[in-house]
Amino acid sequence: MTGLDDTPEPAVADLMVKAEAVHKHFGRLDVLKGIDLEVRPGEVMCVIGPSGSGKSTFLRCVNHLEKIDSGRLWVNGHLMGYRQKGDRLYELRDKEVSAQRREIGMVFQRFNLFPHMTAMENVCEAPIRVRREGKAKARERGARLLEQVGLGDKVNSYPSQLSGGQQQRVAIARALAMEPKLMLFDEPTSALDPELVGDVLEVMKRLALDGMTMVVVTHEMGFAREVGDSLVFMDDGVVVEKGTPRDVLTNPRHARTQDFLSKVI
Repeated sequence: MTGLDDTPEPAVADLMVKAEAVHKHFGRLDVLKGIDLEVRPGEVMCVIGPSGSGKSTFLRCVNHLEKIDSGRLWVNGHLMGYRQKGDRLYELRDKEVSAQRREIGMVFQRFNLFPHMTAMENVCEAPIRVRREGKAKARERGARLLEQVGLGDKVNSYPSQLSGGQQQRVAIARALAMEPKLMLFDEPTSALDPELVGDVLEVMKRLALDGMTMVVVTHEMGFAREVGDSLVFMDDGVVVEKGTPRDVLTNPRHARTQDFLSKVI
């Protein structure tokens, strides 16, 4: 995965993501206070919780956009962002981290499309520049992915010519163009008008049915209930409760979970 050693660590070889006692702070603010989570290949994990609970920070730590301060994070059997010698961790070089990230797609709240590029150009940019893929092959895959997300007729449209929901679907196609093994979604519908949410969620549902491993930070409880294999409730930097979506949403055990759900369902 990094070019160093492609052999997964045996203890985590059957997991797509494993977080072990993950801590993250910004100055004096402790944002993550010891996160322990496991995501299996093909699993859709939905993460819910109030603003400021650490959900997005955890997602950014998974692909090393944020560096953890202590603990361990493995993705696809490999330590993310580090190598270990003895009891010590050594941060990987930027090039090695970039190689790891190629297996992880991420879709943000804001679409972050290049405004001067068409939908097709946005989707093809990373495969051509990062993977040195031929333009013809990249465009062939790009056309297929844009068709997959329902935008086969928008290949030559610029972001300014697309609705928010369409831009987000282009962003999903762009993430898929690198053929990731794991997809991270950071509240992908929160910036959309309500009538545009359904099309984006439908694309995500199809990805789940196709077996894509996904970690989804979301406020869409219906999606979590219908598509999620597991549901995590976070608050104040810790995992308060975890279980199946049905169990957590209909019979939450913790008072904090009950209080949160009473306000959002």
